[in-house]
Amino acid sequence: MAEATTYGILGTGLMGAPLAQRLHEAELEVTIYNRTPAKMQPLAELGVGLAGSPAALVGTVDCVILMLSDAAAIRETLLAEDCRSLLAGKAVIQMGTIGPSESQAIAAEVTAAGAEYLEAPVLGSIPQVKTGTLLLMVGGTTEQFQKYLPLFKHLGETPQHIGVVGQAMALKLALNQLIAGLTNSFALSLAFAQKQNVPLDAFMGILRESALYAPTFDKKLDRMVDRNFANPNFPAKHLLKDVRLFLKEAEGLDTSALAGSEKTLERAIAMGLAEMDYSALFAAVAKSAE
Repeated sequence: MAEATTYGILGTGLMGAPLAQRLHEAELEVTIYNRTPAKMQPLAELGVGLAGSPAALVGTVDCVILMLSDAAAIRETLLAEDCRSLLAGKAVIQMGTIGPSESQAIAAEVTAAGAEYLEAPVLGSIPQVKTGTLLLMVGGTTEQFQKYLPLFKHLGETPQHIGVVGQAMALKLALNQLIAGLTNSFALSLAFAQKQNVPLDAFMGILRESALYAPTFDKKLDRMVDRNFANPNFPAKHLLKDVRLFLKEAEGLDTSALAGSEKTLERAIAMGLAEMDYSALFAAVAKSAE
């Protein structure tokens, strides 16, 4: 199967749109589809090609890049019958976050339709897409990794081949579990320090000098202190989705700590913060102290 020369992106949301722009600016031939046409218009004005349906996109490109919200959305688009029948001879690169078992199941259906499949989840968000500094984790064969390495290098400086399909997605969920756990733990410590009237400078000063410190704490500090969760790079509802995926896939492990983070995120969403930055879980942590 020859290296792809035309690319289609299904899903131009928070990550899909800047990804499409990045590839377009790299002078790759890109076509996009989103079920909300208004989300495609800014890209159309840059010269990115538009498709009127998932089937129209799949039928006209060599490689389909998936940046959809979940496995259900993939099944409703790429694996719908009108698209499935067009997959033979094409490549599918799944970049959104789904479960490893979901990725393996979709891979089986894609390959049964005559296409090749690999997964390439990323760590990073909108700023890293724009600068080409995402951390890419690739699941597939060594040959696939080498074939699509030029594409991946437009998005990240050092893409890594993790292993077979499912393993890169498992690593992505492991990292997103850390996002939830670290953010929830930091929010609780910050809320406790505030409740006890510990000076913020003292709290952060000691923390920064300790082995406990993680850079994400400073990235989210102002949002939490100011309770400004608008303009998210990663909304709370998406982190909750990933937490639930991890809990489903981690059967047999003690996930009680993460289950606590799940409940915190659920409370934040019940407070109307689903579309806000995931640091909004601080509002749920601190609410009981008000």
